[in-house]
Amino acid sequence: MSGLYVEQRGQGPDLVLLHGWGLNLRVWDTLTDELASGFRVIAVDLPGHGRSDWNPNARTPAEQAWSLHGTLASLSDRYSLLGWSLGGQIALDLSAAMPTKVARLLLVATTPRFVAGPDWPHGMAPAALAKLAQQLETDYQRAVSEFLELQVRGSARSKSVLAALRASLLAHGEARPEALAAGLETLSSTDLRPTLGLVRTPTLVVGGQYDRVTPPAAARALAAMLPAARYVEFARAAHAPFLSHPTEFVALAREFLGG
Repeated sequence: MSGLYVEQRGQGPDLVLLHGWGLNLRVWDTLTDELASGFRVIAVDLPGHGRSDWNPNARTPAEQAWSLHGTLASLSDRYSLLGWSLGGQIALDLSAAMPTKVARLLLVATTPRFVAGPDWPHGMAPAALAKLAQQLETDYQRAVSEFLELQVRGSARSKSVLAALRASLLAHGEARPEALAAGLETLSSTDLRPTLGLVRTPTLVVGGQYDRVTPPAAARALAAMLPAARYVEFARAAHAPFLSHPTEFVALAREFLGG
C-alpha cells in the first residue's frame, strides 16, 4: 500500500489530526484554520477513507497505528496527536507503542471500548451496532448518513454541524465500503483497557454532554484509567464538539497543546 494521504499547513510544533469512522481530513478544516498559526498541522486520511488507499492488513487500531507511524516517520520526529472517536483509539495505540514520539494526546469523543458489556456499561448496545453493520451491507451510503445524524443529535448548532460533516464527504470522497465494514468490526471487538497503563503521555480527554455515540461516561472513565489525563466536558455538545463549539475548543486545545 502507498502511504496515507496527508495534508500539512502552518508552522510550529507538529500536531497530527486523526478523524473518525466514515469521515476524512476535510472535517478538520475549520479547526486547521485556527491552529495553523501556532502549529504545523498534519491532517491524515485513515486507510480507506478520503484519498488514502484501503489496506486489508490494517484493520485493527494497532495495525492502523503502525501504518500511521510509517507515514509520519518521514514527516516528524515528535508530534502531538488529536484523535476523534475511532481516530482517538488509533492515537491511544500509537502513544502506547511509540511513547517517545508523542508529546501530547488530545482525545475527543473517544472510548476504550465501543460496545457495552458486563463490565462496561458505557458503550453502544451490541444489537445496535449489529443493525448498523447490516445496514452497511445493504446500503452503505444510507448507513453512513444515519450515523452522521446520530453524531449531532442533541448538539447545539446541530444543523450546521451535520452540514459540515456531509460537506467533508462531498468535497473529499466517501470511505470505501470495505474500510467501513472493517471499522465496525474493529469497534465491535476492540477493548483498549488492558493497554491504557502504557499511555503515559500527558492527555486531555474531551467529551460532549449529549454524545450518543461515545457517551460522556465512557470518556470520563477513559480519563480516569489513563496515568496522566484529565477530562473536560462540553455542555450542549454531542459527538463533534470541535464543530459545535469551535471557539471554546480551539482555546482549550491551544492551552493544553502549548501552541
